[in-house]
Amino acid sequence: MRILGIETSCDETGVAVYDTSRGLIAHALYSQIRLHQEYGGVVPELASRDHVQKLLPMVQRVVAEAGGPETLDGVAYTAGPGLVGALLVGACLGRSLAFAWGVPALGVHHMEGHLLAPLLEDPKPAFPFIALLVSGGHSLLVEVEGVGRYRTLGESIDDAAGEAFDKVAKLLKLPYPGGPHLAKLAEQGRPGKYDLPRPMTDRPGLDMSFSGLKTAVRVLLGKLPDPDEQTRADVARAFEDAVVDTLSIKCERALKQTGQRRLVVAGGVGANKRLRARLKEMTAKLGGEAFYPRPEFCTDNGAMIAFAGALRLEAGAPPPNPVTARWPLDSLAAP
Repeated sequence: MRILGIETSCDETGVAVYDTSRGLIAHALYSQIRLHQEYGGVVPELASRDHVQKLLPMVQRVVAEAGGPETLDGVAYTAGPGLVGALLVGACLGRSLAFAWGVPALGVHHMEGHLLAPLLEDPKPAFPFIALLVSGGHSLLVEVEGVGRYRTLGESIDDAAGEAFDKVAKLLKLPYPGGPHLAKLAEQGRPGKYDLPRPMTDRPGLDMSFSGLKTAVRVLLGKLPDPDEQTRADVARAFEDAVVDTLSIKCERALKQTGQRRLVVAGGVGANKRLRARLKEMTAKLGGEAFYPRPEFCTDNGAMIAFAGALRLEAGAPPPNPVTARWPLDSLAAP
């Protein structure tokens, strides 16, 4: 089965074709970073308009590279969660193309796409496993028994990890998007120079919170008027270490509570080198293993949507889903 995947949930336009026999056939990704840079964050209306301009030419190019529309067996598009205007662009084009080509269309859950993205790699994790989904909009710990069989174990009660990265980056006067710039600055920081809290690690449970950590950085910077480059790097390192420690503690707790030994890490923050190294070390000590998608598939992309859509369409083609800004992951049913 060969599926066209379309991702337009926020500020990346992603298109891919995935074949269940041959793997990923073609993919393309366009980022709107430069468009939103002057505003310091995503402007929903601008994001939607840019998807309108970029999406169709990308689809034409990727489909041609994959062998033409006659080779496709279905179209998958991101139906949510995300910015409704941006989601509608992908959904309208995806459903229109499916109708024109006489193939089924399917709305895919954005976070299910991230969760399954490591299965695009080799070696791929076997079910069951624990998934840590960490991005700018979501921080989730999920027990995964199979496709569509998800149980949320914990989630952020306020800021997601990626959101905290971006907000702290603003406090450090770093360019947009702040997360990658903060991680790069932290590489020059001295470990242990400043001590920041590890939120909600001193109590039972798997929920997370990063808003208080962001406030702690704000308070610290208030005590450091006009910090030089080394001081800013030290603060960035302290913040990154606090996030990595917090996520590692929560993941270890989830693995021990469930008895699972495989950990899947996905989402934009999943590309963080220090987080990857820490989780690899932690899972190895437990006799387990950590799995990640390649860095280009940690951010939003069409490959993960094509892959998730292929798994579901292969099991039977349900009617297309309407787009929705909010969509709990564990409300999904198994195909």
